[in-house]
Amino acid sequence: MFQLELKIGQRQPGAPDQLRARSGIRELRLRVFDQLISGGRMRRARLEFVAFIVGVGERITQAEEFERNLISSARKEPKKKEEVAPLAQFDFDAVADVTDHPYRVQCEQSKLTRILQQQLSAKAEFELQFNARVQDVTQLRSGVEVAIERNGGTERRSGRWLIGADGARSDVRRATGIEFPGFTWPERFLVVSTPFDFHGVIPDLVAVSYVADPERWHFLLQIPGLCRVMFPIAAHESDELALNADFAQSLMAAVVPGISNYDIAHTTLYKVHQRVAETFRRGRVFLAGDAAHINNPLGGMGMNGGIHDAINLTSRLVEVWRGREDDSDLERYDRQRRAVTLEYIEQQSIQNKRNLESDGTEFGRNLAQIAADKRRTYDYLLRVSMIASLRRAQELG
Repeated sequence: MFQLELKIGQRQPGAPDQLRARSGIRELRLRVFDQLISGGRMRRARLEFVAFIVGVGERITQAEEFERNLISSARKEPKKKEEVAPLAQFDFDAVADVTDHPYRVQCEQSKLTRILQQQLSAKAEFELQFNARVQDVTQLRSGVEVAIERNGGTERRSGRWLIGADGARSDVRRATGIEFPGFTWPERFLVVSTPFDFHGVIPDLVAVSYVADPERWHFLLQIPGLCRVMFPIAAHESDELALNADFAQSLMAAVVPGISNYDIAHTTLYKVHQRVAETFRRGRVFLAGDAAHINNPLGGMGMNGGIHDAINLTSRLVEVWRGREDDSDLERYDRQRRAVTLEYIEQQSIQNKRNLESDGTEFGRNLAQIAADKRRTYDYLLRVSMIASLRRAQELG
């Protein structure tokens, strides 16, 4: 499991002000403790939208590896299983007035983390330590200390703040005593990856396509070289059955009638949760990403929400570090990000799941009405791209 803890260390006396990057964090010592052994397998989450990540989007999209990922301005809404035509299709160009990136980017988390590592590794103020797991967290009056399990021993590191971005099973959250209320869906999700080119058999297929079906919905996600197809696995269907090769083939056979015996690269089965931490801040410890909130993957809101967390929090830490804001400004991180997580990410991801589980009639009618109204289309795209959630965060003060 990919785990990440960010510790921003003490500024050295007399250190020169080197803040020239737009991110504004170059004068801070950044230590990253990663539980993975160097070169280990990273998670396959995906980044769907970077259109609204001001400053970061421009820098990430310049990376050569990032440019090899799929870019699409279209958003195709679910269709009924027995129908060929989509219920609706929207173009993110409609919100080009509020973003320099009116398109969807398909980038897996495993690739994004490596891109970030490559861009940061050459910086003297950045340190990444693999095979390092947080055992304990101690808050002090002027900082925080962590006990790190590494190379068979325990090391202690201290800094001014600690950010736990170490996933749904966050050791930082556990050590800080922050509850993680919510629920686990009774069904699991199965992802079947295949090199099969669906573009040749499904007309007008876009990078992400959802198919609504009350019996068993599915969606197709195109990434370079592979197509990932996701299916829900009912509570009465065992893990052994779900991971059986013949079972996967039977599900795939329903995607395009008449096509079967797919070349399957791999399958992944996982539980799905909807949980939000009781607070995103406790003293000098902060939670971000999956450590703070998890949701079903429909709509790609999880990792995007985590990136929003990171930008919101680090911009505040910089201002406090430089003395331009009081420590009390850090309370706004919890107030803004936790509220929009509950109001937007949790609610929208749950509604996305319900839409796919429907027969598509009512949902299709609503989409048709939205598509027919320019103003409603604009508002809808602001919401699904999560731009509206950023505006809501600012309203919360």
